[in-house]
Amino acid sequence: MSETPSTPPVPACPEPGPVSRWLNQQGFEHQLLDPDHLGVEVIGVESMFLQVIVSALKADGFDYLQCQGGYDEGPGQQLVCFYHLVAMAEMVAKMGEGDSSSTAAKVREVRLKVFLSREDTPSLPSIYGLFRGADWQERETFDMFGINFEGHPHPKRLLMPEDWKGWPLRKDYVQPDFYEMQDAY
Repeated sequence: MSETPSTPPVPACPEPGPVSRWLNQQGFEHQLLDPDHLGVEVIGVESMFLQVIVSALKADGFDYLQCQGGYDEGPGQQLVCFYHLVAMAEMVAKMGEGDSSSTAAKVREVRLKVFLSREDTPSLPSIYGLFRGADWQERETFDMFGINFEGHPHPKRLLMPEDWKGWPLRKDYVQPDFYEMQDAY
């Protein structure tokens, strides 16, 4: 018997969802990522295009920033900022019409991800001007991961003392042996 060499399976590309198709029609470049565990469409965006794409999505009905945050893929890997946008007014209007069936009440939502190098000072434009709710969320992401949000009106630490060194939620963070609060009394 002769054995034929087996070829490794090729991962299937995710199918473009409605938001990705709309962004393509509008001429916005983006990366199609696998949907999350709930089936919500996930789209990768370059940092320089973030504000423009978020602005376009807001004009298309995504009027609520449900969540903004960050995470670290691991030492030597990328930092990630994510945004979860929801078309809340559409959902409220459907519920107001008394249509609570599962298909009619399905909320339109999308998650955006921006992948950043951990080298130097990672930064991207703030979306505070589009969603005021981004204020403390972007500050927390800055405080924990060291990602700067250009154009944010209050770019300072939120959780850690102003003189804290480092970014506590980065996976390569080394906790200091001792921290003394200067003006505690």
